[in-house]
Amino acid sequence: MNPLDNFRVVLVGTLYSGNVGSCCRAMANMGMTRLRLAAPRIQDPDFKEGEKLAVHAVDVLRSREEYATFAEAVADCAAVVGTTARGGLYRQHVRTPRETAGELLEIASSAPVALVFGREDKGLLNEEVMQCTHLVRIPVAESYTSINLSQAVMVMAYEIFSAAGTYTPPREKAPLAPQAQKDTMFAHWRDMLRLIGFMEDKQTDHMMQGVHRIFSRGVRTKDDAAIMLGVARQATWAANAAGRRPPEGG
Repeated sequence: MNPLDNFRVVLVGTLYSGNVGSCCRAMANMGMTRLRLAAPRIQDPDFKEGEKLAVHAVDVLRSREEYATFAEAVADCAAVVGTTARGGLYRQHVRTPRETAGELLEIASSAPVALVFGREDKGLLNEEVMQCTHLVRIPVAESYTSINLSQAVMVMAYEIFSAAGTYTPPREKAPLAPQAQKDTMFAHWRDMLRLIGFMEDKQTDHMMQGVHRIFSRGVRTKDDAAIMLGVARQATWAANAAGRRPPEGG
């Protein structure tokens, strides 16, 4: 079983269907599909704005479950993870999403886990915090700690998705070039740059050091960009001098 299937995103007292829709989109991006609304206060009961902002995650929105109370929404969950930006006596043991992700995945391998997000205007109440088994705070600048609801869902879900290790990044299909092939390439570049008049014989060794550096690490500095711009300009001049013209539409 995929442990991501055992996560329940629980939105408590949510006001705006647009926020719910945006949360659905974030969930779908991170492989989560189970949405629960606890005591929702939706001001757009037909969820038109929600469906608009859910984009291709409308199925997550439409399959949502609604509960009258917070306790009912998390009753079947082995872990209840509350997210909070507020401090206080009962909120001092918070951890970051990254610190908790591995543990939550382990729990989710055999039981449901609730990821709980509070109201847009008030967050989670103290009595709701007391029912949480874990508390998480997303690291942000102290000057502004309020996070949009869907952004909080995305950050939390992203850390769990990343820790799950299910994403395989694309890889370069071609094998790495051996040094002999690169030496041949540089030799041809050396001949070509001299042929188009980019550098004089006495400058060759110095300029080729710059070319080697660029091919090793990419164009990063102003000097790197100046060398590559100079090569392009000189190659264009040489082509024009030889009567060559760009192809139509080129």
